[in-house]
Amino acid sequence: MRILPQVTRTLKQALSLSALLCIGDESAAEEFRYEADWDSIRSRYEVPEWFRDAKFGIFLHWGPYAVPAFGSEKYPKRMYIDGISGKSQVNHYAHAEENYGKVGEFGYKDFIPMFKAEKFDAEEWAHLFRKAGARYVVPVAEHHDGFAMYASKHTRWNVAEMGPKKDTMRLLAEAVRSEGMKFGASSHYALNRAYYPKKNPDWDTNDPEYADLYWNPIEKGALPSKEFLDHWWDRTTDIIDQYEPDVLWFDFGLDKPGFDSVHAPILAYYYNKGLDWGKEVVFQDKNMKNESFPEDVIVLDIERGRMADIRELPWQTDTAVGVKSWGYIEDEEYKTSDYLLDELIDIVSKNGCMLLNIGPKADGTIPQEDREIMLDMGDWLALNGEAIYGTRPWKIFGEGPTKVSAGHHSESQNADNVAADVRFTQKNGVLYATSLAWAEGGSFTIESLAKGNPHDSRKIDSVFFVSGGKPVEWKQCKKGLVIEAGEHMPCEAAYVFRIKFAD
Repeated sequence: MRILPQVTRTLKQALSLSALLCIGDESAAEEFRYEADWDSIRSRYEVPEWFRDAKFGIFLHWGPYAVPAFGSEKYPKRMYIDGISGKSQVNHYAHAEENYGKVGEFGYKDFIPMFKAEKFDAEEWAHLFRKAGARYVVPVAEHHDGFAMYASKHTRWNVAEMGPKKDTMRLLAEAVRSEGMKFGASSHYALNRAYYPKKNPDWDTNDPEYADLYWNPIEKGALPSKEFLDHWWDRTTDIIDQYEPDVLWFDFGLDKPGFDSVHAPILAYYYNKGLDWGKEVVFQDKNMKNESFPEDVIVLDIERGRMADIRELPWQTDTAVGVKSWGYIEDEEYKTSDYLLDELIDIVSKNGCMLLNIGPKADGTIPQEDREIMLDMGDWLALNGEAIYGTRPWKIFGEGPTKVSAGHHSESQNADNVAADVRFTQKNGVLYATSLAWAEGGSFTIESLAKGNPHDSRKIDSVFFVSGGKPVEWKQCKKGLVIEAGEHMPCEAAYVFRIKFAD
């Protein structure tokens, strides 16, 4: 008999607790501390139920790269590369020289005083995210550019001392938590050491005066130095200590060779802080190209991609409302809320959560397109959220002809869904079936629930049309569960049916 990892961990914890009680040390269980090795972490840690229930969060890429608002959030790097680059296939170098002057004389550092966030309103942001249906919010604490979007104690290049000259992270954390949502932070800083091109000795990226932003020149292929690893550690633990994030998210730079020595220590440090704070925390990493963290001790994050089937362990997709960029750019191509809702529903049916990114403008306002997408999703979730929040996967994730590509950066390969694409979730003994498009004439057929199906032998007792707010006519036959929802389409994107079985 195969024992699931969650059950194994629970048994280990129970045995460990029993042993502690046997020796009469009543406080020993409370004194547990994670050690910097995988077995110690595995012995106690489980992904918290609040995260498994949450399903939907908002990601925020916001920083000085929003000032040029061109190409992508990688403008800081690409403004030093004379040529076409990035998904948008534009020349950032030419854009910089045409609009700001000779590259090197005007460098990325010179955008920072222009990044003022004068219209930033943390409470308005948090209220919007709550209306969008988000249950957690994860702003970028520091991107590859090295500018800290928090009041860093370890670099002068931070939002409290430069640019906005206020701790926007603190303000947002307070506002998000006051709206009843969890607050997280992301770190992309591991890539900073090799991020900025230094080809031209006259560029400011080579000026020692600015090495604390651009980092020191390194040889191609060199592993991170002890100096950089120590600095990364100081900055990362500063974020943890100051903001007590419920979610700590890392980009792929941490998965690169040379960071192995900090992997288990930072995980143990963060999980121990969770014990100190008396709350359950979530650590997320991508394991992109290199497996840096055992996947049973973290939440695996897939960038712009999904799983093809149910994953036993909880996981997450991070994706964006925009196709070209994570940060704000003026000519972004936006996905539709219909597409993103289908993606969310598919992810949840496979035991995942979605972290959806938006890119605020440099002045602190959120683009109208981003707002409309979030509010559309919030409207759908307000009507149909019982099939999403707090659910768990069913015996199969779904059915239908449209296949989903799996893995990092696979979303562009996915086709639009049709009515025959159905996704399943369950909660409190109730099955939810969600069709990802409207069926012609409002007649839906769910083949996996045909009479005599191998998934559930119980007799169906009732079918309620959640999206339409009414019971509906149905029949279970050999071709499937046939549901007549009526000709009126009550909402956009997807349609939820609540199915109860006879006892």
